[in-house]
Amino acid sequence: MSDMNINQVLAQMRAMEAQAKAPTGPELLSINEVPGAQKTEFSEVLNNSINSVNETLMTSGEMAKAFEKGDSGISMAELMINMEKASVSFQAMTSVRNKLLTAYQEIMNMPV
Repeated sequence: MSDMNINQVLAQMRAMEAQAKAPTGPELLSINEVPGAQKTEFSEVLNNSINSVNETLMTSGEMAKAFEKGDSGISMAELMINMEKASVSFQAMTSVRNKLLTAYQEIMNMPV
C-alpha cells in the first residue's frame, strides 16, 4: 500500500470514529452529516481497497518476472520488500473479508 492509500485509510478511520462518537438525537446531525467528513460508501471503500491490493500484487509479480529475466534495474532487496508488501496487504484483505463474513453470519443468525 502506498503512503497516499495509508493516509486515505487513516482519514476514513478518523471520520468513522467521529461518527461513532457523535451523540444521536433528532436535533443533532445525522450519522451521515459529520462536519468535515467526506461522504463515502462502504462499497467504494471496499472496492478501492481490493483494487489497491490487486495493483500491489500485480506490480510485485511484474517485478519478479523482470528480476528473473535479469533486469539490472531491480535489486534483490527491492524485490523482496515489494513482495512482502504484497503478501501483507493480501493477508490484511483476507482478514477483513473473514471478519465481514463472520459479522454477516452473526447478523443472519439473529432471531427476529
